[in-house]
Amino acid sequence: MTQHGAALNFRDFVDELLRRGDAVQIDRTVDPDLEIGAVTRRVYETRSPAPLFASVSAGDKGMRVFGAPAGLSSDEHGAYGRLAAHVGLPSHSSAREILEKLVAAMHADPVPPQVVPTGPCKENILLGEDVDLERLPVPLLHREDGGRYVGTYGFHVVQSPDGRWTSWSVARTMLHDRTTLVGPAMPQQHVGMIREMWRELDRPTPWAMVLGAPPAALAAAGMPLPMGVDEDGYVGALSGSGVEVVRTETNGLYVPANAEIVLEGYISADETGPEGPMGEYHGYSFPDGKPQPLFHVEAMTFRDRAILPVCVAGVPPEENHTVWGTMISAEATDLLRSRGLPVDLAWCSYEAATCWMVVSVDRERLAARETTEEELVRDVAEVLFGSHAGWLVPKVILVGSDIDVTDIGQVVWALATRYRPGTEYVFPDTPGIPMVPYLSAEQIRAGHGGKSVMSCIRPEEFSGEVRGGTASFLTSYPQDLQRSVIANWTRYGYESA
Repeated sequence: MTQHGAALNFRDFVDELLRRGDAVQIDRTVDPDLEIGAVTRRVYETRSPAPLFASVSAGDKGMRVFGAPAGLSSDEHGAYGRLAAHVGLPSHSSAREILEKLVAAMHADPVPPQVVPTGPCKENILLGEDVDLERLPVPLLHREDGGRYVGTYGFHVVQSPDGRWTSWSVARTMLHDRTTLVGPAMPQQHVGMIREMWRELDRPTPWAMVLGAPPAALAAAGMPLPMGVDEDGYVGALSGSGVEVVRTETNGLYVPANAEIVLEGYISADETGPEGPMGEYHGYSFPDGKPQPLFHVEAMTFRDRAILPVCVAGVPPEENHTVWGTMISAEATDLLRSRGLPVDLAWCSYEAATCWMVVSVDRERLAARETTEEELVRDVAEVLFGSHAGWLVPKVILVGSDIDVTDIGQVVWALATRYRPGTEYVFPDTPGIPMVPYLSAEQIRAGHGGKSVMSCIRPEEFSGEVRGGTASFLTSYPQDLQRSVIANWTRYGYESA
């Protein structure tokens, strides 16, 4: 029996968005050569409903493409509505509610996946010489891209040679030819770590890629969990039910049973091919690609009328920010809290392209700690920059807990009025992701640099004092008057509050 629910079945997720008007089916035939990318980019930038392209002029007839699966929505549908559906929350859930659910799941007992004999992902099976990736409606997303990208909203499945660690991790893959993909597997990424284990044995890495995965599984695959931790158990803790998985046709891995598309094969130990360039999560596209490992596809399985999800990376917000950034935020929040630091919340502002994290510090606990600004900065940097989450995000901004770090307007206000020149602490020898756009060529080669912590905590807050309050609707008026104003909003002549 097929597992259902928006968090555990991508098809149900799409149907739910269509029902509530946060997705629209486009029946007009579209060209995967840039048109799908252009429509989806405009969807992000206007907060329009997600597009389901029901008629694509390439690929097998009946195959579909779904864009912006976790783009921000209009206020009518709940700004975080698509992201909330990934984790089984109501559409009008707040950013904090989503984050706290993710953190809570990290402390729940893992719920292992349920192995089932078959599932919808096996409705069509192509093996060996029948494999042809051109049967998928693979789009060219940006005109500057070096190729067509199959994997922009899917995840790799690999397992350590001893079978003790199964990793589900998000990373892009580009179409190389009809039976191979090419994409990064950096040594700091889990897929790269496991590939290196197999290379030490002089063997290729058994591999699968899942496209149109259960949304909760995709979210878990985007979380920077520690090395050796299986994401599949976290999916169960997050959704409340072990995700159903089936054995692959060729290599003994297990993949979600109701995935839309599964590609199986191996990662070459030594072969590479040209990959990129690509419009990327930081909003830039650089002119050159680079050699990356080849992924050989020996089997394709897929649902009838399969849906290929796509993220059209670029200027935020898109899924690299809404999913990846949120999962990084959850991991960072839990790390900082668990180390006893006076942290309320850590948040990767979507608008900052996962290039900064804003950390709100509880002012009462800060004062009780009797610490200095430099000591606090060093403690935060030690925890974050020593973690996988901190490797991914180069800059940290500290603010008092009166600032809602999920509100970019408040963050900008705090930066403008509370940052004092000279209160940015630089950590030049700290390792970091080489994809940060402002890094120099030398820093990219060295694998470190560009990391800092900026304090926007006012000096008096370290001793529990506040030199000035906030003048706003929530702070400057009695609560009963606030409630009355909201209740009478339409009577004043305004549209809904």
